[in-house]
Amino acid sequence: QAELAGRIDVSRQAVNAIETGKHDPSLSLAFRIAREFDLSIEQVFDGDAA
Repeated sequence: QAELAGRIDVSRQAVNAIETGKHDPSLSLAFRIAREFDLSIEQVFDGDAA
């Protein structure tokens, strides 16, 4: 979490909150996360996506 947080410029706590569903990221943060994993936003955040 700490490494990802540094790479997308947020706190480790923010990454944890997103992972556990306690916080929804802003659109710009969602794009940064998706780019980090080379995926679409839908692939990252849609629970039904493969």
